[in-house]
Amino acid sequence: AVFSTALDFESDAWDVSEYVHLRAKGNNRLRLLFCSWSSANQLEPTSMAEPFKDFAKAYIRYMQGLRPTKILAQRLVALRALEAALVEIAGVADAMLTTGFILNRATQMIAARYAKSTAYRISRHLEVIADFMFKNHMMKVACRWRTFLVRTHDQNKVGAEFERRRRLKLPSQAALDALPMVFRAALAPAEIIFGSVAALLVSAPDRVSEVLTLDANCEVYEKGLNGEIAYGLRWFPAKGAEPMVKWIVPSMVPVVKEAVAKIRNATTAAREVARWYELNPTRVYLPAELEHFRSDTFLTKSEMVQLFNLASEDCVEMTCKTFDIVPLWRGRNWRVRFDDVEKSLLRHLPEGFPYLDMELGLRYSEALFVVRRNELHPRRGTNPSLIGSITTNQVNSALGGKVNCGGSSIFSRLGFSEKDGTPIRVSSNQFRHYLNTLAQMGGMGQLDIAKWSGRKDVRQNRVYDHMTTTQLLERARRAVGNESDMFGPLAALPENLPVSREEFSRLRMPTAHVTEIGFCIHDYTMSPCQLHRDCIRCDDLVCVKGDESKTDRVQKALENTVDLLRKAEDAVKAGYVGSNRWYDHHKEAADRLAQLHAVLIDPTVPDGAVVHLGAPKTLLHNDATLHLLGKRRGASE
Repeated sequence: AVFSTALDFESDAWDVSEYVHLRAKGNNRLRLLFCSWSSANQLEPTSMAEPFKDFAKAYIRYMQGLRPTKILAQRLVALRALEAALVEIAGVADAMLTTGFILNRATQMIAARYAKSTAYRISRHLEVIADFMFKNHMMKVACRWRTFLVRTHDQNKVGAEFERRRRLKLPSQAALDALPMVFRAALAPAEIIFGSVAALLVSAPDRVSEVLTLDANCEVYEKGLNGEIAYGLRWFPAKGAEPMVKWIVPSMVPVVKEAVAKIRNATTAAREVARWYELNPTRVYLPAELEHFRSDTFLTKSEMVQLFNLASEDCVEMTCKTFDIVPLWRGRNWRVRFDDVEKSLLRHLPEGFPYLDMELGLRYSEALFVVRRNELHPRRGTNPSLIGSITTNQVNSALGGKVNCGGSSIFSRLGFSEKDGTPIRVSSNQFRHYLNTLAQMGGMGQLDIAKWSGRKDVRQNRVYDHMTTTQLLERARRAVGNESDMFGPLAALPENLPVSREEFSRLRMPTAHVTEIGFCIHDYTMSPCQLHRDCIRCDDLVCVKGDESKTDRVQKALENTVDLLRKAEDAVKAGYVGSNRWYDHHKEAADRLAQLHAVLIDPTVPDGAVVHLGAPKTLLHNDATLHLLGKRRGASE
C-alpha cells in the first residue's frame, strides 16, 4: 500500500508528491519515471525494458516501505544504470542475470555521468539493490558486491583543486559586499522578500527550506541570567534534529529583526486572504472594492481585468484558458458566469490548503512566507484572490541561479556585479558553508557548530569546513604563548623574549599543511621531512581540539600502536634480534598518542585549543599507555 492503494502500478510515471514530504517545494510535483538510462533527459523518454521494469517498480515500492527515503531519484537512477548494464552485457533486461561484472559496469556508467560525490551516493543505492537480490536469491550466480567508488573527502587544504572547491562552496566577496546594499535599497516586493531571506541566511547557518517554513510569529525573546534579553527564532530543523530556538548573535539581531518585520509587512495581505478562505471555504475572496461582483450573475471583459488584475482586455481570453473558464457569449456581448469564475479560483487554491506544511502543522494563514499569486513576478499583475508559498527554487533564482540563462537577480536589477563585470550568482547553501567556516576559524566547539546549524550528527560539520592552511596557521600563531588556548612547550613562553610573541610565532610556525591527525608546521624550504608518515613522533605536529574525525583517528592509532607495543614486548621476551628497537619505537609513539588523546578528550580543555607535544625526548612514559597496554594484555589472556 506504499504510495496508496490507488497507485496505477502499470503506469511508467508515478506521481508521489503527496507521499514524500519535501519542504518549500510549492506546487512542484515529484514524479518517478521508469525510463531507460539513455533517454532519461529526453522530453519523451523511452520506458525501461521488461521484465526489468516490473522488478524496478516493485523494488521502489517495497523499499520505500522498508527503508523510506526522500531522495527517491538516486534509487531510481541506480536501477536505470543496472538495466542499461544488463542490456549491454547480457543482452536482455532481466534482473536475475545480474552479476558482479554487470554491477561494476553499472557503476562505471554512473561515475561517467555524475560528479564524484553524487556518483558515490548513487552507487551505494546500487549496493543496497545487490544486497537485496543476494539475500532474496534473485541472482543466477550469487555474489556479495560492494561499490568500488569511494566517498570524497575535502581533506586536502592546498592546491588548485581545493581552491576551486572552496570558491564553489562559498559566496564571493562581491556578493557579500552587495547583500547589505540590496537589503537597504530594495523597494519592490520581490527585492524586499528575497533580500530579507538573504539577510536571515547570512545571520545563522540555515537551510533555505527551514527559513521558508517559519511561522509569522517566530520571534522569541528570553531574559538571560545577566539580565540581558536574548533574541531568537522558533525553528524546525529539516534533517532530524529536534525543534529548537535558534538564537541570533547580538551583532546580527537588528538585521534579523528588520528582515522579519519587512517580510511580515510584505506578506500580511496574503495571510488575510488565507484566513478568509479558512472561514469561507466555498466562496472566493474579493477585495473590498470588488465585493459588488458577488451580486452579478455575469462578468464582462473589463470586470475580468479588475478581478484578475490584468494588463488589458487582450489578456482575458488567455486567462480564461488558463483557469478553464468557458465564456457564454463571444464578441461584443462577451460574458462569463461569476459562479464559473468562483469555482475555478477555488480549484486553484494551493494543494493541501489550508496547510502549507502538513508535517509541521503550519497553515498558510500562520506562515511568514506566503504571497498572493504573481506578487513576486516582475511583469504580471498580482492576483488578489489566490495565494501561494515561496519555494526554494524561487529563492535560488532570485540570488542569481538563472543569470547564465538570461534571467535576472536581485543583484542585477539593482546594478551589482562581480569585479570582472560578470553577474553575481549565489546559492542559498553557500551562506551555510560560509558561516560554518567562520565558526571553525573562530574556534567554536564542534558540538556548538552542529547545534547552531541544526544538525543531528557532529560529524557532518567537516563537510562545511573550508578553512585554508593559512587560516589554520593563523589560529595556531594566535594561540602561541596563551596558556588558555595552547597546550605544550609553546604554551609557556618566557615573558622577556628578545622578540614579540607575534614575531616568535611566525618564526616558529612559518608554514602549515594538513595531516591525518592535525597539521604540520615544518618549514620545507629549510629541509625535507625527516620522519615521513611518522607524524606522532615529530616536534612539528600541532593539533586542534574539537575535530571529531581527527580525534577518532588518534584513538584508533593509539589502539593499534598499543597492540604493536604488546607484540614487540613479547618479541623482546622471546629474544628476537632487534626487537628492543621496535619496542622503544612503539613505546614512544604510544606515549605521545596517549598524551595527545588525553588532551583531545578532556572536557576541561575548550574546543579550538591548539595542542603541541614538543620534542619526543622531553616526554616521560605515560601511565595512560601502561593502563591501556594492561587492558589489552588482560583481554588477550
